[in-house]
Amino acid sequence: MRPRTPLFAGLLSLTARAGADPTWPAPTDELEEIMYQLQGFGARLFSQKISPCSNEASGPGRQNAAEWLRVGFHDMSTANTYFGTGGLDGSLQFELTNTENTGPGHASTLEFMGNFLSAQSSIADLIAAGVYASVRSCGGPVVPVRGGRKDATEAGDPGVPQPQNTISIFTNQFDRMGFTVPEMIQVTACGHTLGGVHSQEFPDLVPAGSATNDEAGLDSTVAAFDNKVVTEYLANTTQNPLVVGPAVALKKDSDFRVFSADRNVTMKALADPTAFQNTCKTVLQKMIDTVPGDVVLTDPITPYAVKPVNMQLTLNTDGTTLLLSGYIRVRTTDLPSTSISGVTLTYKDRDGGNDCGSCATATTARELGNGFDESFAFFPISADIDTATGISSFTVAVNLNDDTTQEFDNNGNSYPISDAVLLQKPQSCLVEGSGALTVSALVRNDRTSLPVNLAVSYLVPRTTGDGNPVPALLDETVPMTQGDCVGDYTFYSATYSITGGLSSKARLTIVSGDGEDVISDAFNSAGELSGTCTTYTGSAACGGVTTSTPPTTSPTTTPSPTVTTEDPTSPTETLGHREMIGGYELVSCWTEGATSRALKGAAFAYDDMTLESCMGNCSGFVYWGTEYGRECYCGNSLDSTSTEAPLSECDMVCGGDSTEYCGAGNRIELYSTTASQTVTPTPTPTATLAVKPTVAEFSFVGCVTEGDGVRALSADSYADDDMTLESCAAFCSGFNYFGTEYGRECYCGNSVHASSTSAPLSDCSMTCAGDPFEYCGNGNRLELYSNGAAPTESPTVTTTPPPETEPTTPPTTVATPSHKPTVLPYTLVGCWTEGDGVRALSSSSYSSGTDMTVESCAAFCTGHKYFGTEYGGECYCGNTLAASSAEAPLTDCSMTCTGDPLEFCGAGNRLELYSAPDVDVPPPPPPPSQPTALPGGWTFDDCYTEAAAAAPGAARSLAAEAHADDDMTLEACAELCDGYALFGTEYARECYCGDVLDEGAVAAAGGPSECDMPCAGNVSEFCGAANRLSVYARLV
Repeated sequence: MRPRTPLFAGLLSLTARAGADPTWPAPTDELEEIMYQLQGFGARLFSQKISPCSNEASGPGRQNAAEWLRVGFHDMSTANTYFGTGGLDGSLQFELTNTENTGPGHASTLEFMGNFLSAQSSIADLIAAGVYASVRSCGGPVVPVRGGRKDATEAGDPGVPQPQNTISIFTNQFDRMGFTVPEMIQVTACGHTLGGVHSQEFPDLVPAGSATNDEAGLDSTVAAFDNKVVTEYLANTTQNPLVVGPAVALKKDSDFRVFSADRNVTMKALADPTAFQNTCKTVLQKMIDTVPGDVVLTDPITPYAVKPVNMQLTLNTDGTTLLLSGYIRVRTTDLPSTSISGVTLTYKDRDGGNDCGSCATATTARELGNGFDESFAFFPISADIDTATGISSFTVAVNLNDDTTQEFDNNGNSYPISDAVLLQKPQSCLVEGSGALTVSALVRNDRTSLPVNLAVSYLVPRTTGDGNPVPALLDETVPMTQGDCVGDYTFYSATYSITGGLSSKARLTIVSGDGEDVISDAFNSAGELSGTCTTYTGSAACGGVTTSTPPTTSPTTTPSPTVTTEDPTSPTETLGHREMIGGYELVSCWTEGATSRALKGAAFAYDDMTLESCMGNCSGFVYWGTEYGRECYCGNSLDSTSTEAPLSECDMVCGGDSTEYCGAGNRIELYSTTASQTVTPTPTPTATLAVKPTVAEFSFVGCVTEGDGVRALSADSYADDDMTLESCAAFCSGFNYFGTEYGRECYCGNSVHASSTSAPLSDCSMTCAGDPFEYCGNGNRLELYSNGAAPTESPTVTTTPPPETEPTTPPTTVATPSHKPTVLPYTLVGCWTEGDGVRALSSSSYSSGTDMTVESCAAFCTGHKYFGTEYGGECYCGNTLAASSAEAPLTDCSMTCTGDPLEFCGAGNRLELYSAPDVDVPPPPPPPSQPTALPGGWTFDDCYTEAAAAAPGAARSLAAEAHADDDMTLEACAELCDGYALFGTEYARECYCGDVLDEGAVAAAGGPSECDMPCAGNVSEFCGAANRLSVYARLV
């Protein structure tokens, strides 16, 4: 047996399949069509607002492709990979009114994507698909897209990088997202190769009227995915408003600070066009694959070579035949359509046999469609099938002009389709204006004793005050009424009124049966129904139907389960649920936990998964289970929030054995040595698994949760595959508390974070990795012990007694954070906002993701009148407070310090502000001036315009050499231009040399006063301004 790769933090290490179709139907089928069927026949039109790349469908100066790419980053960028929260989860729709997500582009992008929202295409997945589409539309690389993202139901934490941030804050923010410094630079460059900065969002960086359509491009090719953003930066010719211009004086030149974070090493590597494209493919995939910890992504979505599309069964008017209709889509990217003579569909009867006459239908007609890189031919299918024998599956043959044939059998499974229940479209209709829906369905007569329901999934626009443009996805189930019997089928009908005005986007599912016997015709588009229902005019004598085996599933059908006993001597086996595997007995189908894995002991994933191999992986565990056809999980206990599900919901075939079921999405095919779910494993004859009342000097407190975004115990920690309570207690000796978590983790502390709360003792049900007779917490659950020496200086203490049924233990003593009134010589002023586009305190700053405290910030700011902490780990100093900074409620400053969970350190855009009244504030520096003479014989000439500003395409006013530096001074520029007759400074940090001024340069109309930007390295001197050069001359 080959080695298995463990899983960590609930995330699979997945690799793309090479050379093989997915097995149809797949959970990603809807996304596959949205991504690849873009134009021509069957077009889903997902790219219509971003193709071509220059498309400004949302308004002049707004390249929609750039906005789609930005949405991907903004949605992902609040991720916290340390806590497994945030990431690409669609939460941006709830965050549009905060100051981190300015401009109309986010809302218009999400509004458009909301048209594609469904149970099989989440907004988060659509945002990921939008990154792929926008990059490809502009000539960039193919960014692989996986499915499986779950949409958030509320706003995430703040934390989108802002232009005014310092480089230390940027690096901390990207580290939180899981990006290294080189990756920070790469994803910024890749994201800023499209579009520009708009006056509407950043009027201080792009003054109104200063750029065409009020958009200043981030590079000279705003509608091309190229590396101009890199090469122009390195050549000092960039006009990127986040590198040059007003941003420099405002300290908002964020691209410059990010790009130069490693002294341009990464940017120089990106100067190679091929390296740029390859790097962007990698880093943008990492961006969209950054997801919450409980999300398991699918394999990358690739187009099928052959895919059935819109396959449908309809009862003909003769009442004795079914019309099989739809299309066989053939990928013609590498197999030209002109080389195909036609396709042949060969099907099996209801019982999987050949009692169906010719059992084949052929077609030569075709329709053509395409995407960015793919092309397709659609071959229409139309065949009459006798209702007496029915249909269960089919295979496809693609016939070529050279008389050869390519066979497709769905990876050995055939393409399943069920004739047990079907939507009868001609007798169904939708009035889109009112949303009045009438649905007719047919159920085979052998299933008429079972209930039949209509499930409607539909979109309703939101009316919330946060401006969320994404409609809500609602579900409704309506019982269907039995009607006339026609031949082997019986009619059922239902009516429903779809509210919200988006009825055409509804999806309809006909469900026959309940519990373990459910078959459905699912995910039918309501928009394909006519506005008028036709009357069924056919008739046939009501008849009975017999089946020799349970019917095969349709593309949208949940199969009726079959439980069999494993028999290794049997020559052939049919697909079913195996009652016994080795020494383990089938429990049933179970859900994953609400916020964590149901089984947490170990995990594996591989494409040839079988029940037997999973059992071997989990040897020694009480429970094991398979999920999603290729995943295996082990454990000695089940998460308390995992619940039993109908066995029919575990309907995904094992990747390595087509006769076995291996769970499904969020469904585990669960096996146990006891064949029943228990909170704890069965005791062994030699010892009993139980809570230990005392461990060394510590006494048991109870089961508690982790804090909200912070550790409950944060002083020290370690992890060990031989974890025991005793080893953790020894490690934490000298601390007031210790706790074990997740079977193998140990945490210490002198206080428990205030947001940690008591949990049911049964939640701490995971045994210790090093001792199966001790409990070591669970996912997000601490087995908490105390030595009774809790701190007495805590501002607030709460006591929670344990449940009466549990062993008597000391109460839980929990310290809560507070706002420190004094940190000598400073006193608390309150909670204050940042300034409007400027820092409230701008003299000095630093950040720390692990060690920030109020005391450390006070020490750093010694000598300043003010200091303030922000966002848990940032420290700012200053002698004056920005005039636009305003007081906010003290409760707004609610984030605890990264170095002390008992202190508050502001919040997003909120400063925990302190003042030292007795500090002597140094007098402000004298206002800057333009020196008339400089050492070396240089004399001030005048303030000149840039030639390029007067005549686009012209050269610089001084074009011989160019330099840029955040420490630029007049003296430094003079030294750089030694040997030339002229030098000039511009934009505070740029230096240009030459012997003559370009003829397009003219003296500024307002004289030297227009060169009014202080030098970046010496605020007492002027170094030009936007498109203004402070020019000095000397004889050489």
